[in-house]
Amino acid sequence: MRVADFDFDLPADLIAQFPPAVRGGSRLLHVEASGTLHDHWFSELPALLQPDDLLVMNDTRVIKARLFGQKDSGGKVELLVERVTDEFEALAFIRASHAPKPGSHIHLSDDTLLDVLARQDDLTQLRFPRPVLEVLDQFGRLPLPPYIEHTPTADDEARYQTVYANEPGAVAAPTAGLHFDDAMLDTLTQQGIRTARVTLHVGAGTFQPVRVDHVADHRMHSERYTIPPATVDAIRDTHARGGHVVAVGTTSLRALEAAAQSGKLHAGSGETDIFITPGYRFRVVDTLITNFHLPRSTLLMLVSAFAGVDTIRAAYAHAISERYRFFSYGDAMFLEKSPPA
Repeated sequence: MRVADFDFDLPADLIAQFPPAVRGGSRLLHVEASGTLHDHWFSELPALLQPDDLLVMNDTRVIKARLFGQKDSGGKVELLVERVTDEFEALAFIRASHAPKPGSHIHLSDDTLLDVLARQDDLTQLRFPRPVLEVLDQFGRLPLPPYIEHTPTADDEARYQTVYANEPGAVAAPTAGLHFDDAMLDTLTQQGIRTARVTLHVGAGTFQPVRVDHVADHRMHSERYTIPPATVDAIRDTHARGGHVVAVGTTSLRALEAAAQSGKLHAGSGETDIFITPGYRFRVVDTLITNFHLPRSTLLMLVSAFAGVDTIRAAYAHAISERYRFFSYGDAMFLEKSPPA
């Protein structure tokens, strides 16, 4: 398939620049496996679920991954940490008039210098003088997506984070989870719907454009994930009971499917660059809650693989005509998996 097959025209005023007034105050488009569409509010989600269903959520926490500094020469540098590789090192995208060379430094302050270690394709390996997360907490800014045009505020620091975020390491939010508040989670529990956790630290590569013409030529950035044994047990029990495994977000889905590439879901941690495109056979996930994704993006390819290319095209056309809000702060979809061809 060609990347152009996943293009669509989106009016700029449908790109959500701010979250809804209250968490969960968004719309929800239910897309049945048959392609039938139903307009809902996100508050109606419990009515779409059954007591034996299991929601799997990504508990990663967004870190303040955007940094501003100077090179040894005094030239300005903007950094976006793509992922933390160990306690004192990280890979970052660097924006500067001339990229700093290995062996040089990036100055965040008079006494906080980052060592430039090496280039790795379009990323740079950096060593921090103190633990990476400590330095980011002191000097970093929230890395809002490039299509959100305002400077991050205190409200963004609260709302661009799920209420169940726990494990720091993401540089982009698992945005399907932003719709859930504590009251919704309580309602689901009272209804007998269980939840489980995975961790996938979303990298900045999620916003990188697909620069090739053919889908098969694209290569994903790797991301770190963890699947707890309790989550594997809950998934097996759910399927044994006849319930559905509902991935909250594409990141939860990618973690689960990456851990099941052998044909059986395994607990543990690992790196994944899994690229899910139409024709992929899903091994774990039955239903997907997700936001609306960018044209020509790998995430649009993923949801097209899950629900069907024609179904997603029709759903997106409907969402645009009904003026749904798009992208990270936008509305959500409840996707049923398309039947095997």
